[in-house]
Amino acid sequence: MASRSTRILEAAARVIARRGVRGLRVEELAAEAGVSTALIYYHFKDRTGILRKTLEFISDRADRYTTRLNPDGEPLSPREEVEQTLLLELQDTAEVRENSSAWGELRASAVFDEVLREDLERSTLVWVQEVADLLGRVRPTASAVALTASAERLTALLEGLSMRWLSGTLRIAHARTLLSEAIDAEVEWLGR
Repeated sequence: MASRSTRILEAAARVIARRGVRGLRVEELAAEAGVSTALIYYHFKDRTGILRKTLEFISDRADRYTTRLNPDGEPLSPREEVEQTLLLELQDTAEVRENSSAWGELRASAVFDEVLREDLERSTLVWVQEVADLLGRVRPTASAVALTASAERLTALLEGLSMRWLSGTLRIAHARTLLSEAIDAEVEWLGR
């Protein structure tokens, strides 16, 4: 069974995904999590604390579902690992939809919230570095600057494709194809 703070963070991700950051009300969050508002304030101090920890929670949750390997499957090549990691962000599951929607809402709110912007910047830098490290296994002779640039382009494209898919303006299969083609282009570019 999940701890109370985990239940609160799961509920916060759901509420933010549905209503956005501005729609996050502590009373509604408490009802969604099945806890008291006092308990929320005990664990997170204030609304900013809730947002910061929710951002951390969805980043950690995405890390778990994008690094899942089939224990019975063949080992992946570095190129296959890059593709799998990124394509797992485009899964039609409740968890991925919720995570991607909440991430988009937090990103949009960061435009006006400097504290949230700093936290989002840190999370994004970690994500870009993880992708750059994976790309470095595909193209070990590429420079760190080139790897980071490729990772930035791929993660930015993934966020845009995800938002288009979630909003119904792009089919998931087409989004996955576009991302795969972009990975091919980046890997080729890094090999030059």
